[in-house]
Amino acid sequence: MSKTQTKPGTKRSTLPRIRAWFASRGWKPHAFQEEAWALFAQGHSGLILVPTGSGKTYAAYLGALAELGETAPSARGLRILYISPLRALSRDIESALRSPIEDLGLPLTIESRTGDTTSTVKGRQRTSLPSVLVTTPESLSLLLTHADAAQKFSGLQAVIVDEWHELLSSKRGSQVELALARLRHFAPRLRTWGLSATIANADDAARALVGTGSNPSIVRAPVDRPVHVDSLLPGSLKRFPWAGHMGLAMLDEVLAFLDPSIPTLLFTNTRSQAEKWFHAISMRRPDWEGRVALHHGSIDRDERERVEAGVKSGSIGIVVCTSSLDLGVDFAPVERVVQVGSPKGVARLMQRAGRARHRPGEPCAVTCVPTNALELLEIAAVRSAIDARAVEPRDPVRQPLDVLAQHMVTVALGGGFNADALFAEVRTAWSFRDLTRESFDWTLLLVTKGGTTLSAYERFHKVELVDGLYRVPNKRVAQMHRLNVGTITGPSTIELRYVNGRSLGHIEDSFIGRLHEGQHFHFAGQTLRFVGVQGDVALVRPGTKQTNLTPIWGGTRLPISESLSKAVRVALERAAHAVETGVSDDLPEELAAFLPMVAAQARRSVVPAANEVLFELYASRDGYRLLGYPFEGRLVHAGLASLLSLRLGRTRPATFTSTFNDYGFELLCPSEYPFAEALTPELFTRERLAQDALESVNSAELARLQFREIARVSGLVFQGYPGARTRAAGRHLQASSGLIYDVLREFDPDHLLLAQARREVLENQFEQGRLAAALERIASSTFRIVRIDKPSPLALPLIIERLNAQTMSSETVEARLARMQAEMQAEA
Repeated sequence: MSKTQTKPGTKRSTLPRIRAWFASRGWKPHAFQEEAWALFAQGHSGLILVPTGSGKTYAAYLGALAELGETAPSARGLRILYISPLRALSRDIESALRSPIEDLGLPLTIESRTGDTTSTVKGRQRTSLPSVLVTTPESLSLLLTHADAAQKFSGLQAVIVDEWHELLSSKRGSQVELALARLRHFAPRLRTWGLSATIANADDAARALVGTGSNPSIVRAPVDRPVHVDSLLPGSLKRFPWAGHMGLAMLDEVLAFLDPSIPTLLFTNTRSQAEKWFHAISMRRPDWEGRVALHHGSIDRDERERVEAGVKSGSIGIVVCTSSLDLGVDFAPVERVVQVGSPKGVARLMQRAGRARHRPGEPCAVTCVPTNALELLEIAAVRSAIDARAVEPRDPVRQPLDVLAQHMVTVALGGGFNADALFAEVRTAWSFRDLTRESFDWTLLLVTKGGTTLSAYERFHKVELVDGLYRVPNKRVAQMHRLNVGTITGPSTIELRYVNGRSLGHIEDSFIGRLHEGQHFHFAGQTLRFVGVQGDVALVRPGTKQTNLTPIWGGTRLPISESLSKAVRVALERAAHAVETGVSDDLPEELAAFLPMVAAQARRSVVPAANEVLFELYASRDGYRLLGYPFEGRLVHAGLASLLSLRLGRTRPATFTSTFNDYGFELLCPSEYPFAEALTPELFTRERLAQDALESVNSAELARLQFREIARVSGLVFQGYPGARTRAAGRHLQASSGLIYDVLREFDPDHLLLAQARREVLENQFEQGRLAAALERIASSTFRIVRIDKPSPLALPLIIERLNAQTMSSETVEARLARMQAEMQAEA
């Protein structure tokens, strides 16, 4: 029996009423739902791992509701807590959870508590929480800062964490783990259930959810919800680009496929791409006005909600969107999903496909649109990976001390804590299970005195020992902490408004800073004319001129995942075999369309097998090139390029510049370099990987940038007041964190947050864990070293990356690409 099991003799829940409610709606409980209800009644915690749209929410919720319904007249206070990663989903979730309460006539209350909740409702909740509460990780942490938190949460029976796979591998997941540990302290009989659709390492995910004090159950669905992947193909590769990621060359094919009478979500990988596709569709099909909409995270919330309501009502038939619609919102009317460009990950495509026919038992489908020839390979690869269920794992963040520091202040506000008791409690959180007392005490010193280096500054003395408990006696410190709770960080933004006051959304201030008065650009599906900046608001008027200028948001280029990388290498080998043998009857249509490019690669160079790595040596007027193609993703290739530049430079002093993409990397040396002799398995050793990786880049500057996020989360700097977190606040945050970083680096180089910054640089910039595995695979592979006298098809995207980074106009780049592509095709 796990520690969370109920004692013998506990009153049994009234599940027959739940089953009758299901029947009244024409439903029959799935076996996995019955299993989840039974496990909850027995006192278990765990993870429900079933496909999107199969009924996960009611599997987790109705077992808890059935038990609560048994004691409803006497049940006071909060009993069921539902945590969602997106506050935008709270309205839909609350509606779904409310239905059985009202239909069954249960005397229970249900409310939401997010950043969008009105001050009136928040004031009422300050005194009394509802029976069922829908919230976010950040709002939960805020509730834990209340002095009576222990009393408010003492009767809690169940916590349900939605989309756990989305939270798990981020600091928000660490924040949730610590909050759950606190809730289990307040309510020892609490049961925790997570919901997830796509995750490979389910055991680890479940353990991270329930903590170290419980053996989790995992409920898997026998519900088979197949994912069908098809694609729209270019008529010919002769006119189809071999590089680029916008995909508008496929506009005609997409317009022929779309029909506003068939509800469709058209996903893109970036907000900039979504803006361009929406504008292109609107220009070509003005008769669809009002039936086509745009949705992404930078658009004003009221507009996003209008679009969501339009999809549900049927008034909007096509939505061009980003990951803003990946999760949660129940769009049962949606029949089609289109993915523009490679999804870059197996789980991501499965998640998006699941938005189509979002109904239990319905198969789901997605139509992929390649943006360049190499993405034909990725589409074929992702289909085979889905068929093999080769979904990516999600790993928790290991012991982020900045999150722990924030949590300590939260707990100190929420009634105070004893150091020994909190240390034991924190170690029940899976990510902190190996936390040493030394690291815990170091973090405690950070929040009480600012550590050893910053102890002279009063503003870092946040937590004090009062009557045997650590508390926050300073009201200003308490207010500032509550205003900055959370781990979500990002570039500073500025609100965009029409001069009449209507808000359009938020945009990165770095983009606004490059505009001049009167300049036109696209945003939120509109053509706008820049007027100027007034305070922390950018003012615009409706535009009157045509333009191609669209904002580019930072950090939006996704690398292909490890699972997809493996599938791509296998798919390429399969295509090469078809070219070699002349037999292609059994190839998927994407690989068949890709064969001309494979044939061109074979003529100019070599097509590597899955157990081989191709290296091309190429001399030109620009210098001497080494081009390598491990197919491991752009972040790994960025790390490889930097690492090899360092190691090759040690062997023979030289200067290298690098370029990289998802398929490979390029090193360019202005003078001749003996690359062929240097390419040995020893060059790719994992020994001294961390040291070499940090040495190979401007690690101090990268760590400084990463420290800004850590300083904000840990509370060393104040991000700003809500609504004012824009240009001035962003500059202040950068300056303050930079100053603290410099002080710590000079006077306390072993500071644990500096070490965390360096560790996060390695993972965020190079995916260090994956880089290590890639080095091992490359070293054990067969090297194919080929000298080429003209760029190969695999080299073209790398050349385009380099040209785009230079001062050439886009027209010049496109012209050179078209010429090189035509030369290769003429050789056939």
